[in-house]
Amino acid sequence: MSDDDGSPAEPHSRLSRQLGTGDAVVIGLGAMIGAGVFTAFGPAAEAAGGGLLVGLALAAVVAYCNAASSAQLAAVYPESGGTYVYGRERLGPFWGFLAGWGFVVGKTASCAAMALTFGAYAWPEQRRLLAVLAVVALTAVNYQGVRKTATLTKAIVVVVLLALAAVVAAAVGGGEADVDNIGPIASGGWRGILESAGLLFFAFAGYARIATLGEEVSDPASTIPRAIPLALGITLVVYATVAATSLLAVGPDVLAAAAAPLDAVVAAGSLDALRPVVRIGGTVAALGVLLSLIVGVSRTAFAMASRGEMPRALDAVHPVHQVPHHAELAVGVVVAIVVSLVDLRGAIGFSSFAVLVYYAIANASAWTLPPHQRRWPRAIAVVGVVGCLVLAATLPVVSALSGAAVLAVGALVWVVRDRVRPATR
Repeated sequence: MSDDDGSPAEPHSRLSRQLGTGDAVVIGLGAMIGAGVFTAFGPAAEAAGGGLLVGLALAAVVAYCNAASSAQLAAVYPESGGTYVYGRERLGPFWGFLAGWGFVVGKTASCAAMALTFGAYAWPEQRRLLAVLAVVALTAVNYQGVRKTATLTKAIVVVVLLALAAVVAAAVGGGEADVDNIGPIASGGWRGILESAGLLFFAFAGYARIATLGEEVSDPASTIPRAIPLALGITLVVYATVAATSLLAVGPDVLAAAAAPLDAVVAAGSLDALRPVVRIGGTVAALGVLLSLIVGVSRTAFAMASRGEMPRALDAVHPVHQVPHHAELAVGVVVAIVVSLVDLRGAIGFSSFAVLVYYAIANASAWTLPPHQRRWPRAIAVVGVVGCLVLAATLPVVSALSGAAVLAVGALVWVVRDRVRPATR
């Protein structure tokens, strides 16, 4: 299909296409450069010790493979839903449903974790109350349209980058930086390094937010493949810089023991006056990730509802704001409830497992693309599948078992629904 001037026409969308490449990159950055970097370094350092940077590199390789697969699939299927759509179209309905189920459940846990992170930084004694209020407020922002979401995300990304710059400045200029602080790279062994990579993947798992907005991006066939790798590349540079300087400043043991690892980095040196900046950054970062997570989960729920795989009531578009408002409200209510039930570190591991399986399905879907639709070599998809499954298997046992149990429940739901549906037609 093409317009009258011969240029390719944008695919039909029930939502409003308002986001350009810059907006898409910012939303990806807001989903990645957020609370993950303020929280995930602690458990990752506990697992890997001085091998934290190796774990970060492995997480980045897997994330790159996932990003490449997601980008080329999004160019072919520019719809809301991300891997739910790709798995359904390339591998079959079951795999699409499993991906969508894993994403919605895993990212709902992430939403709750980020809301609690916000509360813990802003007012620890009332963290759950503040977490609920944050969910309500950001759901209201998203309800007003995706342009409002993009504008607020830009402001959040600026604040977070300034806070991370303060961490780096304090780590390097605080007088405590020393290569000896890093310790032996192999102190956690390969098992520990792989576990840290799986935990650090939590801090990268935001670039797909761009793909889940496939019906709200202008010229998605070119915008999404540009925006996803660019957002991931910027994030990797920022994370590597923060991780390296943090290890130099305090070493892995201090990071592992701290409830707020980056705050501990700043507190260790002579520039501890910057600690309020870091706390503000952690607070705002949590809001940024929560904002983008609510967007991503609601779009996947909307896509699944349009095919009858979630309640049909969620398949509704606001007549003015052109957003899936029923899905957004439902996600906000569920997250507000889950906030009272989850543990922050447990939620990170659980979310990582579910999302790693989600991306394994994305890579398998990309492997099936014909040559004329493929933008990256097939080998990248193979590395992505293997990497996702290895990292998922080496996560903490409780996280892996709980994640596998939730996915098993999803598979059972699909089997039962698939058997009942023909009889009800």
